[in-house]
Amino acid sequence: MKICVCENLNAKKPLEQSLKELKAAGIEAVEIGCGGYPGNDHANAEILLNDDKAFAEWLDTFKRCDMELAALSVHGNCVHPDKEVAASFEKDFRNAVLLAEKAGLDTIITFSGCPGDHPGAKYPNWVTCPWPDDFLKILDYQWNEVLIPYWKEAAAFAEAHHVTKIALEMHPGFCVYNTETLLKLRDAVGPVIGANFDPSHLVWQGMEPAAAIRMLKGAIYHVHAKDTKVDAINTARIGVLDTKHYGDEINRAWVFRALGYGHDAAWWKDLVSNLRLVGYDGVLSIEHEDSLMTTDEGLSKAVAILKEAIMKEPKPSTMSWA
Repeated sequence: MKICVCENLNAKKPLEQSLKELKAAGIEAVEIGCGGYPGNDHANAEILLNDDKAFAEWLDTFKRCDMELAALSVHGNCVHPDKEVAASFEKDFRNAVLLAEKAGLDTIITFSGCPGDHPGAKYPNWVTCPWPDDFLKILDYQWNEVLIPYWKEAAAFAEAHHVTKIALEMHPGFCVYNTETLLKLRDAVGPVIGANFDPSHLVWQGMEPAAAIRMLKGAIYHVHAKDTKVDAINTARIGVLDTKHYGDEINRAWVFRALGYGHDAAWWKDLVSNLRLVGYDGVLSIEHEDSLMTTDEGLSKAVAILKEAIMKEPKPSTMSWA
């Protein structure tokens, strides 16, 4: 495994400066945003797809900085009920697939998206309970009339352009938010659909990431290294479904934290070990969303945890003592 980073944390810096700083910090690979919510500051697909000189210079920047380009992220909601919004995300997704093909990458990271509750809806509707029965009707519409048909077509497009791994981040607010919903969509669409395994979103739902990793064996295509701290006092009072602003840390049920501030190094070692047990040997991509510390400090602390947790040598074929 390699230590990676969601590079959009340095979006306002020139790409080469960002890569040099990340290399000095101990980063070996980067995940580059090329549209959707991550933005496209360091990978404007429309330019790179149509300007071969710009594309060659872009690729050469990674080589000069001795930095692996691991994947492209284009998180969005391509099934948004507002057709203009959906079309914008869809354009970014397809451009990301084409850019990945041009760059020789096989992995795209995104969200499943969430439709509205009927064809004329204006906003997404994330269903969290089965009763009253209206909610089950919404789920039937979302999955069978929108989500599955969309991803069947999108997956076929991706595979036609040699992108064989669409890593969906399991994220509340979207139809795929846990292991069960990820596998449901994968079963319906095919193995091009897999997981971007981000434990931070699973922890506050009450899931045990090690158990989720084992459930997703063979379906984990990318991993985000991000932590969550569940506030036991606030959760005891209000539960985990919390819509307060992320900046209201002291009153929230949970907040995103840098690695080591939600769970200790032993917990991360166990997570990495379970990833190895199911055969994952890709990158661990640090996503800094800790509102209590700067990007530089959060990144350095995350790198320290991962350096301690990652096993660099290949898994032995036999036990040394046997």
